[in-house]
Amino acid sequence: MRLWQKLVNRKMTPFQMIVAYYCIAIALSFSLLRLPIVHLPGVEVHWFDSLFMAVSAVSVTGLTVIDVVDTYSVYGIIVIILILQLGAIGIMAIGTLIWVVLGRKIGMKERQLIMIDSNQLTVSGVVHLVLQIVRILIMIEVIGAFILMVHYSRYFDTFEDAMLHGVFTAVSATTNGGFDMTGMSMQPYHHDYFIQFICIVLVMLGAVGFPVLIEVKAFLQSNSSNFRFSLFTKITTATYAALFLVGAIGIFILEIFHSMKHMTWHEAVFTALFHSASTRSAGLSTVDVTEFNEATQVFMSFLMFIGASPSSVGGGIRTTTFALVVLFLVTFALGHEKIHVFGRTISQMDVSRAFAVFIVALLLVMVSTMILLITERHATLTEILFEITSAFGTCGLSLGITNDLSAIGKVVILLLMFIGRVGLISFLYSIGGNTRKRKYDYPTERIIIG
Repeated sequence: MRLWQKLVNRKMTPFQMIVAYYCIAIALSFSLLRLPIVHLPGVEVHWFDSLFMAVSAVSVTGLTVIDVVDTYSVYGIIVIILILQLGAIGIMAIGTLIWVVLGRKIGMKERQLIMIDSNQLTVSGVVHLVLQIVRILIMIEVIGAFILMVHYSRYFDTFEDAMLHGVFTAVSATTNGGFDMTGMSMQPYHHDYFIQFICIVLVMLGAVGFPVLIEVKAFLQSNSSNFRFSLFTKITTATYAALFLVGAIGIFILEIFHSMKHMTWHEAVFTALFHSASTRSAGLSTVDVTEFNEATQVFMSFLMFIGASPSSVGGGIRTTTFALVVLFLVTFALGHEKIHVFGRTISQMDVSRAFAVFIVALLLVMVSTMILLITERHATLTEILFEITSAFGTCGLSLGITNDLSAIGKVVILLLMFIGRVGLISFLYSIGGNTRKRKYDYPTERIIIG
């Protein structure tokens, strides 16, 4: 272990170390999922399917080529729950928790890694932040598991089954993992609005971003009337709420005369609300999404491409990236030079980073789509786009082509899930290596645009 630490400290940048640690987490998860005890008696799983499952669980995506309920034993379910926790909280957060428990000193190198893995701008207070994240996530999962466990008791004959399903559903929803123990996602509970409501709340709490939850907690505990939310929290919350409402309204309008035409109005409303929340990064569904029309599926692909908020359990380009791109376009159209929002000016560096993430993500999705169009002749363009954006957004929704993908197709999906979890900026920086600041510059010259 010390030899590994010496190697990475000398040869790797912090971004490369983050990628390496996630690779180690996948290798460890793969090893656990290959143990005979995690499988049901008589069930054999191909090693590549176990690898796919490991990547999907670490990236909290939910795309899988095997059914959890028909493949894994109770021990396997517990292993998947632990892997989802690892993927949701983050590799460095788990490491930090272990270091604190063991009483180890957390140095500047470790703090820098925590900062990168948690999408923070400075190393100041990152250890305290991580401990808060762990406490908040576990508290949400425990409360959600207890509520669902009590409600599930009406569906299952034994307390043990109700407890297992309650815990698994709460963890899967909160981490936005998208796995299920029914083999049909949340479709058996299509008419149970209480379970749907609890799952929507858990999904939102996991995807809105941990810094937002921490600030809300501080606001509730504060006795001061002068408490001010950060610009990040304001933009994140406003964008998340807007996407949730636009998503629900869009799905409702597109499906009200299609798959929802035989539903009651409350069924249709809950279906739209649930799938709008799920496209943030959750991957759970109360109806078969293959029954949606192509327009809805493309619309959901766009929502999954955006994904969840930064410093959350989800992937995609993130809500703040989308918000800055939209704000820039509006500002540019109005003839202004700087973006002003909530009484603050957005940093030009943040705008540049947002456009870099947006453009690279578009190219990544486009190239991946082209590759799968060549290798997956049985699938349509809409099915492939849906699968790719679901993997990149670490969502987990699928139109049923995951299991039929070729080896190349599965590898592409694996890479997209991995990139979606690590983060596009961290992944790009890990490829670039050490950054070198230029000591000179060239004269500036304007060029014709448009």
